[in-house]
Amino acid sequence: MDRIPFGVRQLDTVIDGGAPPGSVVLLSGEAGAGSREFIYTSTLMNGLAQRDEELHDLYYGSLAADATVPDEIHYVSFTASGDQLYSEMARAMDEEIVAAGMEAVDVVDMSESFFHASNVPREWYAGASSHIRDMAGRHDRQKIFPALGEYLSEHAPGNLVVIDSLSDLISATAEGRDWSDVVYLLKGLQKAAYSWNGLILVHVNHETVTPEQHGQLIDAVNGTMAFEWEQGGSERARTLVFKKFRGVLSRIEEEDIIRFETEIGDAGFDISDVRKIR
Repeated sequence: MDRIPFGVRQLDTVIDGGAPPGSVVLLSGEAGAGSREFIYTSTLMNGLAQRDEELHDLYYGSLAADATVPDEIHYVSFTASGDQLYSEMARAMDEEIVAAGMEAVDVVDMSESFFHASNVPREWYAGASSHIRDMAGRHDRQKIFPALGEYLSEHAPGNLVVIDSLSDLISATAEGRDWSDVVYLLKGLQKAAYSWNGLILVHVNHETVTPEQHGQLIDAVNGTMAFEWEQGGSERARTLVFKKFRGVLSRIEEEDIIRFETEIGDAGFDISDVRKIR
C-alpha cells in the first residue's frame, strides 16, 4: 500500500512508511505534550523532501519503499499569520530546517474569516504582510466554515493539509455555530478525503472539549493519535498512543507496541523509545 510520510523517521519506519492516502488524522494533545511539535515536524520534513534533499537526508533519511511525498503542503491557521507561524517553528526547531522546509509550504491565514464576527479590533488581525506565500486570498466577509471548505476542495486533493487548529473552530461555536457543525465538518472531510487521496492532519487540544465530545471527534476521523504526559515518580514524560487508525494500528499491534515515548529536539518531534507488551 502507498503511504504518505508523517515526517518522523522512527514512527514512519514502524508503520510501513507513513499514513495511507485518503486519511484524516486527529492529533489530540495535552498542552505541551508534543502534538504541535509533531505537526511542525511533519510539515517541515515533507517540505525538506521537496526543497533540500541534503537536509532531508541528514534529519530524516531515506523514504520507505512505498512512501511518496505529497505534491503540495498547505498549512491552514485561523489565528496566526505566516510570519507568526515561522517564528513559532524557529523557536521550536533549528532555523535551517524551518527556512528550507517552509519554502515548500503554502501558509493559509484565515484570521480575517475567523475574527470578523468577533469584537476583536480589525487592525489587530488584518493587513499584516507576510514573507510566506498566502494562497488563501482574503476572506473579509466569508464565514469561516465555508471559507475552509472552499479552500480544501481546491487544494487538498493529493496533498498534505494541516489544520491548526480544531480548537479554534470549536471556540467559534459560541458565535452562532452548533457543536454538530464541527462533527459534520470532520465526517465530511473523511468522506471527501477518500477520493482526494491526500493526507489531512487536524490538531486539537483535547482539554478544550468534554470526554463525550472528544469521543465524537475520534469517531469522525480515520485515525487518532493522542499526545499525553505520563507521570513516573518525580518526572514527567511525553508519550504518543494510537487510539485508532485503520491500516496503521494493526501494524503497531503486530509489533506489540502499546506506547511511544517521545522527545522534542532541534530537529523537532522524535521517538525516543517504545513501550512493548512484556
